[in-house]
Amino acid sequence: HPPPGVKILPIPVLSNNYSYLVIDTGSSRAAVVDPSDPLAVQAAIEEEGVMLEAIFCTHKHWDHSGGNASLRQRHGSCKVYGSSLDAIPELTNPLADREKVSVGRLTFEALTTPGHTVGHTAYVLDGGPFGGPPCLFSGDLLFLAGCGRLFEGSPETMLASLDVAMGLGEDTLLWPGHEYALECLTFASLLELDNPALEQKLQWAAQQRQEKRSTCPSTLGEEQTYNPFLRTHRPELQAALGLQQGGGEHPDAFRARVLKEVRRRKDLYKAT
Repeated sequence: HPPPGVKILPIPVLSNNYSYLVIDTGSSRAAVVDPSDPLAVQAAIEEEGVMLEAIFCTHKHWDHSGGNASLRQRHGSCKVYGSSLDAIPELTNPLADREKVSVGRLTFEALTTPGHTVGHTAYVLDGGPFGGPPCLFSGDLLFLAGCGRLFEGSPETMLASLDVAMGLGEDTLLWPGHEYALECLTFASLLELDNPALEQKLQWAAQQRQEKRSTCPSTLGEEQTYNPFLRTHRPELQAALGLQQGGGEHPDAFRARVLKEVRRRKDLYKAT
């Protein structure tokens, strides 16, 4: 759970997206991550009685940025943060890699994580001041048991970005841009047939979704036990895909090849 002093409100929007309202409960100052549906976000802002100071946009796709303009119109002093490499609507404050932004006592750090789009940026909320774990708002970089499609990047690029995320520590809470848990876990279970952590998480997610509950957050430590896109170094996954490291092939080049094959199969799985 998020630490005391911070409230993280997942707002389900469109068919399977999440926007997140992140509140410093001490000052009632708030930020929103990826506000695609401005009405849903505005309703949450009013219900919580908070002041919106910042919009953090992970990337340009409309289902993550569609509400930027109307929310800025309504909240005049609100700033829009994101990468200058993505054509993010209403961008006021371009962020560089590792740049930090404070909203009340909340400190967000931008992580440049290209792959899904050229300028994709994930955001890490520092849990330190609240005595809790960091929170990763991963957009379409990383989902529960999945990763984003490679629209504007190579498998090598995506692998490097996932490695950046995995450098955050196992207790980090993952808040992804979509509710894809059931689909991703089902796909993963077809790859790794004998993975107890995966089977357990799949059963849990099925129950959650049956009860119309969110599957967020998971932890990065957990993700490493069942997310195939984070298991490219695992011999059991490599064997399941029928892939072997070539003599003289760099380990990261091989991992990128594993990631490419998992992504190819996932795209085919999604198309059926």
